[in-house]
Amino acid sequence: MVKKLIIPGGVEGYIAKCPESIQAKLKEIRAAIQEAAPNAIETLSYFQFPGYCYQDEKYDYSGMFVWFSYKAPYIRLHVRPPVVQDFKKELEGCVLATGSVSFPEENSIRPELIKEMVLASIDVMKNKAKE
Repeated sequence: MVKKLIIPGGVEGYIAKCPESIQAKLKEIRAAIQEAAPNAIETLSYFQFPGYCYQDEKYDYSGMFVWFSYKAPYIRLHVRPPVVQDFKKELEGCVLATGSVSFPEENSIRPELIKEMVLASIDVMKNKAKE
C-alpha cells in the first residue's frame, strides 16, 4: 500500500482564508481536535482541507482520521464511517452524510461533541488496522 507523504502545517492559512465570521468556530473545532488527539499531525489533506493523522504503516488513508472544512452555509466535520451514524441523535438539525456532518454556520458547535466524534473516528481507524 502506497502511503501519501504528510506535510505538516497549512491549517492557519486555511482558516485565515475563510470569512471572519466563521474563523472563531473553525478555531474552536481545531482546538477540540487537538485536545482529543494531541499528538496527531496537522496538515492540509484531501481537497486541501485541514486534516489530522497518526502516520503509521498499519493505518489506511495515510493515518488520516478527521478533517474539517467550510463551504457556505456549512461548517463540516469529516470523520471515518460509521461515526456520523453513531452520533445521529446528537447531530439532530445537521445535514448528515456517510462520512461527514454539516453544521449550519449560524449554529453553535459543541466542542465536547467534536472531541467525542474525533475519538470515535480514531477508534474506527485503529480497529480497521487490526482486521
